[in-house]
Amino acid sequence: MGGTRHGVNATNHSVYSMAERMKDKKQGGYGKEKVRLGKDAVKGFDCCSLTLQPTKTPCITPQGYIFCKEAILTFIIDKKKEFAKKLQKYEQQLEAEKQEFRDTAAQEEEDRRLRFEASEKNIVTKRVEAFRKDAEYKSIRNTAEGTQSTMYCNKQAERKRHLPAFWMPAMGPQAKKTKLTKPDKTVYCPISRQPLRAKDLVDVQWTLVRDPDVTSKVIGRKREDDRYQCAVTGDTLYDCTPAAVLRPTGHVLTQAAVEKIVRKDMRHPLTGQGLKEKDIINIQRGATGFAAANDQLVAEAGGAAMSVG
Repeated sequence: MGGTRHGVNATNHSVYSMAERMKDKKQGGYGKEKVRLGKDAVKGFDCCSLTLQPTKTPCITPQGYIFCKEAILTFIIDKKKEFAKKLQKYEQQLEAEKQEFRDTAAQEEEDRRLRFEASEKNIVTKRVEAFRKDAEYKSIRNTAEGTQSTMYCNKQAERKRHLPAFWMPAMGPQAKKTKLTKPDKTVYCPISRQPLRAKDLVDVQWTLVRDPDVTSKVIGRKREDDRYQCAVTGDTLYDCTPAAVLRPTGHVLTQAAVEKIVRKDMRHPLTGQGLKEKDIINIQRGATGFAAANDQLVAEAGGAAMSVG
């Protein structure tokens, strides 16, 4: 006898098939979802890492990230202004703490003075009592003892009134302002999170593609068109082409040219200037703030840990 016919997503079998599991996972919204990124999700190698647009005045950081000079300098200035505001608030907090300390010290001094004056007024000399009669002395002593007892009771009552009571708003803990910490004046790169200074930026010199068939301006060319080429070999640069910038002049070379020509004698192939290892800055390709690129072309989004129902 033949068994029941099973479709991909319709079965009366007791086994929970993979197709059913994936369908329920998609509908339930739990687990991780993966998607392969297309070319539109990858930033162009010559685009600014902040504006994601082709650069007009390109510059590169020591970590290899391309920025439009106007955008990155605006970012640095804004961060410095933000630091100045935070520093002003921090200094105001310090001044307020000093003033509070001075007021507290003055109040304590005033309290000590008042206690001293009160204790001086309560002193009763025995020389005056020696000339009085015994009955009068006893009466005065009883009155003094009663006064002291009354003062003691008053102190006890006052002490009870000041005992903390959590159900009374006036007796509850008081919330204080958040204490500010001294701000950090260092400006960090928005991409690499490394310290960044304006003088560390290196101007980039792109070499235009010498193609007579391409008549459009560089800023208006599509990503499929050829924009730039290696300054030494003339190879066209694409998003997938590893490239580097030579710090002294800012020329862009492919990694193949750097390995075969530059590292051979560590001299600039166009000017003959001697180079050091730090003068070769590798350009970071692709990758925006919301998508991976190149060697990481798969994006993941996490959902619920498990399904309910």
